[in-house]
Amino acid sequence: MTIRNIHYTAIIRRTFLGLVTGTMMLVSSGAANADQFDDQINALKAQQAQQQAQAATLHAQASNYQQQAAQYQAQINVLNTQIALGQAESNKLSVQIQDAQTKMAQQKTILAANIKAMYLNSDVTPLEMLASSSDISDFFNQQQYQDKVKTKIQDAMKAILALKDQLEKQQSDLTALLASQRGQQQQLSATQANLTQLMNLAASNAAAADQQVAQQNSQIASLRAQQAAANRAALGGGKVSASTTCGGGYPWCHYAQDTVVDSWGMYNRECVSYTAFRVSESHSMPYWGGDDGNGHGGNAKQWVADARDGWRGASVTVSSTPHVGDVAISTAGTYGHAMYVEGVSGNNIYVSQYNYNLDGNYSTMTTSASGLYFLTFH
Repeated sequence: MTIRNIHYTAIIRRTFLGLVTGTMMLVSSGAANADQFDDQINALKAQQAQQQAQAATLHAQASNYQQQAAQYQAQINVLNTQIALGQAESNKLSVQIQDAQTKMAQQKTILAANIKAMYLNSDVTPLEMLASSSDISDFFNQQQYQDKVKTKIQDAMKAILALKDQLEKQQSDLTALLASQRGQQQQLSATQANLTQLMNLAASNAAAADQQVAQQNSQIASLRAQQAAANRAALGGGKVSASTTCGGGYPWCHYAQDTVVDSWGMYNRECVSYTAFRVSESHSMPYWGGDDGNGHGGNAKQWVADARDGWRGASVTVSSTPHVGDVAISTAGTYGHAMYVEGVSGNNIYVSQYNYNLDGNYSTMTTSASGLYFLTFH
């Protein structure tokens, strides 16, 4: 089994460093305008998207380390069982070796007694043994007995010595195996401890990243509220009807805001996407999405210049007089706001719109026509 040392701590710390070094943009003191809010919201949204991705990476790392630590723990459990089994076998061998040594001592005692007896009998010459025997067969019986006793004792000693050598070899091999297993156990435990440390670090960093994202969500919500207030102030405090997710027959309202690009290259549930759709119901609506880098693009604030320049073949009249079916444009803020004129009453207009309160929802409103531009598409 090959075990690799893991050195991910520096990687995690570098990843988290990118999370905490980003500066948070705050609303500057003094008179605030919609431009400031839009800039701050977009900067925070871009930073938030990056940090959400990094937080997801850290969560995945923590989960991966946890799985690896569990795998190492399973291997450690197996090794612990193997070590316990090997230790039991070693204990058994120790008892067997001790028994063999006891038997060797017994055989040595028997051998010593027989050698002593044979030595005493050795003073009697074979001729005297023959003379003292009752017959020749008695002589041979005594001689064969001595030879058999000697052979049996020698064979028993050889067997015991062989068994002892075998048992000692087995115990030596088992001791080496136990040492190897304990070494693997220590290495696995060290790797598991390292993984646990990395897992805890990644989890801690992920929690901190989540907190950063939550703080940015709070700031974005606050800035959106301020931006919406700026829009309301720019439009003369028009009275807005109850806001709903869908309205005006707009086909992309069922998708989350800014997740779908419409037929004119603009994100869904934005004011310009809705007004482009309403224009397309009765007139030719050019592809007005994107940005050519020369002041033309899909933002509401750019529509006045786009119309005057005939951008992308558009035929549009710009005036300060509203007509039913016009697109009313407020140039307040970085992006401005686009509305579709549903009715005109004196200097007041009744409009339908999306994203007036920066929530991606549909609403209607009666407001003053003063300060607005009106685009009539032909």
